[in-house]
Amino acid sequence: MTRPIRLISGFFTVGGWTLLSRIAGFARDILIAGFLGAGPVAEAFLVAFSLPNLFRRFFAEGAFNMAFIPMFAKKLETDATEARDFARDALSGLVTVVLVLTLLSQLCMPWLVLAMASGFAADSRFDMAVDFGRVTFPYILFISAAALISGALNAMGRFWVAAAAPVLLNILFISALLAADYLGWDIGQTLVWTVPVAGIAQLAFVWIAAKREGLTLNLRLPRMTPELKKLALIAAPAAMASGVVQINLLIGRQVASFFDGAIAWLNYADRLYQLPLGVVGIAIGVVLLPDLSRRLQAGDADGGQSAVNRAAEFSLVLTLPSAVALMVIPLPLVSVLFQRGAFDANDAAMTALALAIYGLGLPAFVLQKVLQPLFFARGDTKTPFYYALWNLFVNAGLAIGLSYKFGFLAAAIGTSTAGWVMVAMLWAGSRKMGAAAQMDTRLKRALPRLLAANLVMGAALWGVSTWLTPWFTAPGLRYAALVALVFAGVVIYFAAVFAFGAIRPSDFKSAMRRKT
Repeated sequence: MTRPIRLISGFFTVGGWTLLSRIAGFARDILIAGFLGAGPVAEAFLVAFSLPNLFRRFFAEGAFNMAFIPMFAKKLETDATEARDFARDALSGLVTVVLVLTLLSQLCMPWLVLAMASGFAADSRFDMAVDFGRVTFPYILFISAAALISGALNAMGRFWVAAAAPVLLNILFISALLAADYLGWDIGQTLVWTVPVAGIAQLAFVWIAAKREGLTLNLRLPRMTPELKKLALIAAPAAMASGVVQINLLIGRQVASFFDGAIAWLNYADRLYQLPLGVVGIAIGVVLLPDLSRRLQAGDADGGQSAVNRAAEFSLVLTLPSAVALMVIPLPLVSVLFQRGAFDANDAAMTALALAIYGLGLPAFVLQKVLQPLFFARGDTKTPFYYALWNLFVNAGLAIGLSYKFGFLAAAIGTSTAGWVMVAMLWAGSRKMGAAAQMDTRLKRALPRLLAANLVMGAALWGVSTWLTPWFTAPGLRYAALVALVFAGVVIYFAAVFAFGAIRPSDFKSAMRRKT
């Protein structure tokens, strides 16, 4: 039982640090909403900041790491020196590609902004987004290198470092915003220049941590070794699949750009549903892939099945109640957290509608993190790419086709629906993978009990929120009311989970242990 419990322990380690980062991110977004609301400066910054993040997921955290981590983890099992040399070559190659991309982006920034938000073309947001984008884009250079080093640390079982690094980004943003308000600086410019500074800080943090673990990844002249050729061949389909995912995001942002304020509304809704997705989904993606890769390398099919099933169980226990809460009480969440200053009641209402739709897709987004490692751990990046292409057609068809009736909400509808379509395809495609991809008796037993517990919690949340409605707009009481509502939901949910026998207290206690 040591390995499964350590696997769950890794989930909690990554999830805990991610939760801290998301809480700091909420503080950051609350400040941005208060200072800028859903106005043109806010939307220009959000588009500019999304540019390096889009390409970061494409090159580093997405395609590259999905190919790099299994190869690095398998090399660690046989030869640590060879694994270190492979990581150095991979880092040098990645930095070279991203540096060229960064230089090209400075020339192509107007076209990149149009690709992100063509609705900006006719107003002041366009020039602002172009200027902001030229400052923020070099962030990709630092964060891509940091992502690869983080992947190496994760493969070594050092999860906390990579999970803690994003906290720096949010701390720097919060500090910069408070300083700008106190000193009278321009808020938009302050946000923009904080981005590359935060990238340097994150890279320094993970590089120092890796060096302390004996993994010094100094840059050297890039060279095309046989291992890098293999990495590129594996990464190419993953890169294309990641590119499809980013196109889906672009489609949603393009639809939103034609509705004033919609980019900001979707962004704030995204931040809220990304909290459980980050805490649970990212934790699973980070921990499960290297663990499953090592198990398959060792021929441990039973261990692989246990790892995947416990990951699914862990994700559903924490994600289903989050999804229900986002669908049942979106307005109290949004109004209490964001409604102040330039962010008014209409902004809160529009954001809440998008949040409820995203909540419907939340379990799908997390289950993708459970199912994708089944393919990536085997070096199969082509199949997820084909699924992603079908997913693109579903998302684009809904987001564009429904926008004439549902406006900006069509983007959220497309995202959530496409999420479930992707899960269905991944599930069907994994059926031929043997024991590791099969549901075990414990998960089959838990699923209907979890659904029943969530129905109970959802009904209770609706009743308590209705009773507390006057408090959510009362100055000084609104925060206490939200805390009381969330606390009631947590207590009722876990009481129902244990009463229905979805999980046993002994299972929960053993999962919380770091070692056996």
